[in-house]
Amino acid sequence: MMAVLCTMPAFTQTDVRLDPEFGARISAAVDKKIIKGLHISLEEEARFDNNFRGFQRLQTTLGASYKVNNYFKCGVGYVLIAPYSSSTSSFGNLRHRLYADATGSIKFGNFSIALKERFQWTYRMGDFNEYQNPRNAFTLKSRLTFKYKFRKVTPFAYFEIRNVFNAPVIHANFDGSSYLTDSGSEKGEPGWFLDGFKGVYVNRYRGATGIDVKVDSKNELSFYFMGDYLYDKVVDANAEGTKLKSYTTEKGFFGTIGAEYTFSF
Repeated sequence: MMAVLCTMPAFTQTDVRLDPEFGARISAAVDKKIIKGLHISLEEEARFDNNFRGFQRLQTTLGASYKVNNYFKCGVGYVLIAPYSSSTSSFGNLRHRLYADATGSIKFGNFSIALKERFQWTYRMGDFNEYQNPRNAFTLKSRLTFKYKFRKVTPFAYFEIRNVFNAPVIHANFDGSSYLTDSGSEKGEPGWFLDGFKGVYVNRYRGATGIDVKVDSKNELSFYFMGDYLYDKVVDANAEGTKLKSYTTEKGFFGTIGAEYTFSF
């Protein structure tokens, strides 16, 4: 029993509760119908964070979707993510993302329910410590959406969870009386080990509510408030990957207000 209790520090990460922050998202999109059921779209989005004081990133999305029938739709897309660094006043460390999704929906009069599953692969460019953040990130987002169509206004709400498929796996060896240190540790330090990025866990719970406004047959506006509860595992390792310095879990709530414009033709 004592040995079991003592092995717990293998996961004795420091829990950090982040202060709530708020941000904003503004986007504009063009949606083109190719044939019945098949659409392509181009969207540009700007994001702000740090309680509306900081510019976070630009995001460009090129997507295609196909409505198989009244109950099922699928889509694929590419996203270019350009993070903004306030310290250098420039964009850097671009990320490329590919996604594929499938949506099932049913309607009851003006009321509809939809479940979307989206798998994402994100490739991070630039120089960084790959033992702290994998160059390739794989996630699955599951979103349940409720809508009620009322003339030109459609209120909606959704709930979403995000699964990470290559999270850091942390463990430490314990011989019953002390930690066994690895070759990169100082004498007496805990023997932490980073066993690669193969863990799976839910790192985000998201909820949102808003309205879609159909201005006319080609123009639509959307306004929403979104809340995120994040649970991120943060690794601090040396550049050689021989020593894990710390393992932290960051938890916090982030609120976002957003506005979208879509032109369809």
